[in-house]
Amino acid sequence: MSAPSIYERDLDKNPANHQPLTPLNFLARTAETFPEHPAILHAGARAKQRWTYAEYYADARRLASALAARGIGRGDTVAAMLLNTPPMLLAHFGVPMAGAVLNCLNVRLDARIIAFSLDHGEAKAILVERELATVVREALALMEGPRPLVIDYVDPTVDYAAIEGAPDPFGELEFAELLAEGDPAFDWVRPLDEWDAIALNYTSGTTGDPKGVVFHHRGAYLLATGNVVTTGMTKHPVYLWTLPMFHCNGWCFPWSLAIVAGTHVCLRAVRDAAIWDAVADHEVTHMCGAPIVMAVISGAADAIKRPLDRVVEFFTAGAPPPEAVLATMAAGGFNVTHLYGLTESYGPAVVNDWKASWDALDPGPRAAMKARQGVRYQALEQLTVMDPETMTEVAADGETLGEVMMRGNVIMKGYLKNPAATQRAFAQGWFHTGDLGVMHPDGYVQLKDRSKDIIISGGENISSIEVEDALYKHPAIAAAAVVAMPHGKWGETPCAFVELRAGQELSAEEVIAWSREQLAHFKCPRHVVFGELPKTSTGKIQKFKLRERARGLASAPSE
Repeated sequence: MSAPSIYERDLDKNPANHQPLTPLNFLARTAETFPEHPAILHAGARAKQRWTYAEYYADARRLASALAARGIGRGDTVAAMLLNTPPMLLAHFGVPMAGAVLNCLNVRLDARIIAFSLDHGEAKAILVERELATVVREALALMEGPRPLVIDYVDPTVDYAAIEGAPDPFGELEFAELLAEGDPAFDWVRPLDEWDAIALNYTSGTTGDPKGVVFHHRGAYLLATGNVVTTGMTKHPVYLWTLPMFHCNGWCFPWSLAIVAGTHVCLRAVRDAAIWDAVADHEVTHMCGAPIVMAVISGAADAIKRPLDRVVEFFTAGAPPPEAVLATMAAGGFNVTHLYGLTESYGPAVVNDWKASWDALDPGPRAAMKARQGVRYQALEQLTVMDPETMTEVAADGETLGEVMMRGNVIMKGYLKNPAATQRAFAQGWFHTGDLGVMHPDGYVQLKDRSKDIIISGGENISSIEVEDALYKHPAIAAAAVVAMPHGKWGETPCAFVELRAGQELSAEEVIAWSREQLAHFKCPRHVVFGELPKTSTGKIQKFKLRERARGLASAPSE
C-alpha cells in the first residue's frame, strides 16, 4: 500500500470545517440578513396575513419547540393535510427543526390511502385544514395503529360558512394554540448527519399500496439550490403557490425561496381570477404547476386577465405543453419551461434547457424541441437511457428505446419499510425511473412511454392498475384495461375499455358511478368503451392498441 499523499495527512474533518448540509440553515441565514423583508403573504375573504423573515423564523422555531415539548423529536413523523397556506410553509422548517420528519399528504386522496399512509409512516401528529377534516376523520377511524395528535388549522382568512359542507374542526388543539406553546428562540435540532431523513412522500401506488419515498437533508439542500440555479432566481423573487406543496414538498421550493429571500404568495385553490390578481398585484416573478394550471391561466376570460409589466417564469412538468398553449401563455406574459422528475428525485431534476437558436425554428420543429424532457439539473450527477436488461446505454439517435436512469445526491434514500422495492429501484447502482425514453444526439432525453402505466391528470399520478382493480370488482365486468386519454384541460384522463360477461349489460354512467364508490373521484374514468379487448396469444391485454384508440377518440370531432 502506498503512503498517504500530503493531502491525506493531518487534514481531517472537524466541527470547524465540516457540518451536515441542511436546508434549515437557509431560513436562519435569511432571517438574520433580511429580517424585515416580506416572507409570506396570505389573503382571503376575511383577512390578510403577512410574515417577515424574522417572524417566519420565529414561528418555525415556535412550532419546533412546541412539538419537542410534546415528545416529538428525532425520527418521529409529523403528517400534514394542508392546502397551500402558511402552516405548510412553517411545517417545512419547524417539523425538521424538532428533528422530526414531515409527511405532506395528498389532499385529493381517499380515506383508505390516507389511513395507510398514517399507519405506515407511524405519524405521531397530523396538521389538518378544517376544510379537509371529514376525510381525515374517516381515515383515523380506519387506522390500525395509534391515533396521532390532531392539530386543527382554521384559516383566519376564510369564511368557512360560505363553503358548502365545511366540517367542524375535531382535533385536540388548534395550530395557533400549538404555536403559542412554543419558544421563538428555541435552539432547534440540527441533523446529526446530512443523510438523516427530512421528509416522507407517498407515491400514488402503481401496484397495491403507495410506497413511502424518504428524502434526506443533503438531497433537499441540493435540489433546493438546483431550483434557484435552474429557474434563474435572483435576490427577492416573488413566488405564487399554484403547485401543491404536497407534491414532493412543493418540488423543494419552500426551501429554495429561503435561499434568495423570496416572498411566498399563498393560494388555497387554483382559480383563474385569483391567479391573475395575485400575479398582477404582488408582481409575481416565478410559479410552477401542472399543465392544467396553464389551461386555467390561458383560458381565463379577457375580463379576468390583467396586463403584466414583466415576464413571469412558469415551470411545468408532466405532458409537454402544446405549441398553442405556449403561444397563449407567451402572449399573456409567461415564459414556460418544461421540467421532468419523480418523487424519488425530490421533484424535477431534469430541465428542457432552452437554446436561443431554437427560437428561430418553425412552429413544428420548435414544438418538437419543447416536447423533450431535457438534460440533468446541475444538482443531478448523471442522467442516461439504458437497456434495462444489459445495463448498457442505448444509441443517442433519438429512436432507440430504453429506460431513463439517474444517479446522484438528489435521489431518495429509499422506500420506507420496503427493502425489496428499494433494491429493485437501485439495481446495479442506478435509479430505475420506470419511464421509457430515447436519448437525442445532443444529449437531451425524451420520454416515449411509462412502463408503469401511470396516467398524469392535472398533475396527479393515477395508477391504471388501481383503477382496473376497482372495475374488476363489478360482477358484470369480465375484463378491463385503463389507459390515458389526452385531454385539453387535464393533460390526460383515464379511459376505461370494458369487456362484459355474457348476458350482462352496463352503461358508461353505471361504470363511472361504480368507480366513484371505490376510488377518489379524480382517479375515475371519464370515458368508457365497451367491447372485446385486444389480447396476445397468451391472453395479455395489448394496451398499446388501446392507447392508440384512446388518442383517436380524443381527437375525433364531437357530434
